[in-house]
Amino acid sequence: IVTRDDVEELLKSVFQFVKDKEQLLEDLHSQTEATKQIISEKQHERDYWLEYKNVGSKIHAERASSLEKDIAEVKCELEKTEEHYREALKVVREENERLFDRHMKLLSEEALKSAVGYLDKNCRREIEENEWLKEEVKIYRKEESDLRASVQLLEEENTTLVAKLIDTKLQHLRV
Repeated sequence: IVTRDDVEELLKSVFQFVKDKEQLLEDLHSQTEATKQIISEKQHERDYWLEYKNVGSKIHAERASSLEKDIAEVKCELEKTEEHYREALKVVREENERLFDRHMKLLSEEALKSAVGYLDKNCRREIEENEWLKEEVKIYRKEESDLRASVQLLEEENTTLVAKLIDTKLQHLRV
């Protein structure tokens, strides 16, 4: 038997899990910003060394190309890490939505069972009769729409016949 406290506790744990994942996402964003700043600094350093390389220093030219490779590697790793965490976040959100929906369904089922449990026999019978009446109303509405369609067809046919009759009388009057 699942009690209200159990469901509330489970919902609290789900919400805490979502909160933790959002905090992780914020941490990742701050790490991403820090990495972007590092990339920017490396870019400035690379520009400096490229200028120095153009002056003619072979040793420093090699260092500049090494830094360029490092920058490219860091960018590549950053993109891979961002994509990985984006996918992980998407999966976690979908899982959280699925869990939340399932828990809400359980809560509504438990609430319905609990509410029905407190009803007396007369109320339960009224609910069952109400369901039967709903089905009967559906049947009668369908029959009504069928009858309305039939009446409309008959009215159109009668209109056509009356028009023909009037045309025939007009022809006889002319003769």
